[in-house]
Amino acid sequence: MKSLRIGGYGPGIVTIGGDLTRVAAPSFLAAHPALPVLYAVGELERGWLTAFDTRDGLAPLDERPSEGSLPCHVAVDPAGTLLAVANYGDGTAILQRLDARGAFEGEPIVLRHQGSGPNRERQEGPHAHQVVFHDDILHVSDLGTDEIRRYRYDGTPLEPIRLPPGTGPRHFAFSGSRLYVAGELDGAVTLIDGERRTTVPASRREGLNYPSHLQLEGEFVYVANRGPDTITVLLADDLSPVAEVPSGGAWPRHFAIDGDRLYVADQESAGVAVFALVDGVPEPTGEVYGVESPACVLIM
Repeated sequence: MKSLRIGGYGPGIVTIGGDLTRVAAPSFLAAHPALPVLYAVGELERGWLTAFDTRDGLAPLDERPSEGSLPCHVAVDPAGTLLAVANYGDGTAILQRLDARGAFEGEPIVLRHQGSGPNRERQEGPHAHQVVFHDDILHVSDLGTDEIRRYRYDGTPLEPIRLPPGTGPRHFAFSGSRLYVAGELDGAVTLIDGERRTTVPASRREGLNYPSHLQLEGEFVYVANRGPDTITVLLADDLSPVAEVPSGGAWPRHFAIDGDRLYVADQESAGVAVFALVDGVPEPTGEVYGVESPACVLIM
């Protein structure tokens, strides 16, 4: 049976229907693709990374520094041999080898960066926000420098994907060679398909919008919008609008999809709202799990 686990800025990792595992600021979680192991970042000034064995609750397996400040995202490559972390505070990312147990092996490759953007308050320096393994390359969104940074698995830097100044790329996803990017600072979703680029507003509601999580599911792109507090559904083919619905709370920071269910972490209303997906469109079920300051939903 699958477990629903919630990370955030409360007292620890909440397992719905299970126990609370106390750990500091576990703002993002990731599961190993083949082993019963869960990874959590500790979004602290001196960032931390913890591995848990999930066979009987959450038992600590290994831990180490994230080599940067305020780690906000963690991911494991499809082969289960590499882990990556994005440190928002100083823009540093790391590549960490994993052993046969899913524990950390050897010293990490530390990927430092420089640069800035036109937004003086948010882009004074690099701010790594998400790490994604795709086509044997590590991709790192950098909100501070308006880039998707790219690295080989040995840490060799490749030419980045550059976005318009002030985009503030946050979360992104691939579909083959197509790249979808949520801009936290420009409030838009951009589709990059070869030389063709399409950009649309992430929300059509009035007021400021700070998109957070973006996810591809079948023929649809889903985006969480902080400010209007909505979930937008777009057609993946051309970003044409399908629907925009209330997120079930305030400040939707992240969401997860499991079959015909959508779970939204509404950070400022202390709840994870549950939606049914009907022809791709979220419909509220009325069910909300009370969780203090949720920031990430993981289904494993």
